[in-house]
Amino acid sequence: MEKLNIGIIYGGQSTEHEVSLRSAQSVLDALDKSRYTVSLIYISKKGEWLLADQSESIEVLEDGKDSVRLSILPSRQFISERGEHALDAVLPILHGTAGEDGIVQGVLQMMNIPYAGCNVRSSAVCMDKDMTKRLLKMEGIRVADWVLCRHSEKEEIDYGLVESELGLPMFIKPVNQGSSVGVSKVTDARTFQEALDLAFQFDTKVMIESAVRGREIEVSVLGNADPFVSVPGEIVANTDFYSYESKYIDENGAALEIPASLDDDTRTRIQKTAVDAYRILDCEGMSRVDVFLREDGEIIVNEINTLPGFTSISMYPKLLEASGISYAELLDRLIALSLERHELQSSLKTDLS
Repeated sequence: MEKLNIGIIYGGQSTEHEVSLRSAQSVLDALDKSRYTVSLIYISKKGEWLLADQSESIEVLEDGKDSVRLSILPSRQFISERGEHALDAVLPILHGTAGEDGIVQGVLQMMNIPYAGCNVRSSAVCMDKDMTKRLLKMEGIRVADWVLCRHSEKEEIDYGLVESELGLPMFIKPVNQGSSVGVSKVTDARTFQEALDLAFQFDTKVMIESAVRGREIEVSVLGNADPFVSVPGEIVANTDFYSYESKYIDENGAALEIPASLDDDTRTRIQKTAVDAYRILDCEGMSRVDVFLREDGEIIVNEINTLPGFTSISMYPKLLEASGISYAELLDRLIALSLERHELQSSLKTDLS
């Protein structure tokens, strides 16, 4: 069987640039080299697209030293001073803005290259926590109460009114960020203003959200029209909340319990809620659905992550591994799903003749 030429895109103009490097290395290590030829494409923090000279390790690249600068052709190809570089499919291992928000997906779609994960529309919607909540709420999915504050309104937001509506504690977070970047827990007027100032450093829209007391449960979903849902896992944070430091810096910041200790009915309800949210938001390929499980059994969807962490210890692959899908098989399925979707899209008419 002829090998597929698979591109791994990593790095990116995001606060999660370093997380992407770790995820991409795990992906590269796990890909079956007997089935795939791998091309490594690095997006620098300045937005340069660079093709690595080798495909043995994930590195921060420099133009002209260990890579060449890439330009785009709308025909499954990149071009550089060394010629054309055709790809059969791409694994966009990018996290955060300009990576999982539909921007890179749009570039790849314009280039007619199959890519793993959600389409442009669902990537953009799921990255925007406000839009995600609005759509889920419209369809009867329970979400935490929230107030939206835009940059133009930040001087007018009234702490007293927000507190009376949401109560304390509350969380303030940038709308279009991931990995808990810029997220703060608010307990009084002073921390409210500090949290707003921090969140507005990362986005022009900020969400003020009521705190939900409950267990943090996560589920991995894999598939297009007929998605597979993993066993649920639980995040047990040893810090005040599951912050960026808890996820990536403090090795004792949180424990992962896989599978989560749940009765059969609760597990089934969480899995159904995850698949319902996945379909409502038009997700494809993959997503991790995060929920809160309240003491009374109510399930509240927290967020849908369309490009979750892919390190060897990340929740998304670990949940699927616990459900019988190895890391290498997961990558095979994601590539196959991207080709399946591309074939279906290519069959659609683009003119009226």
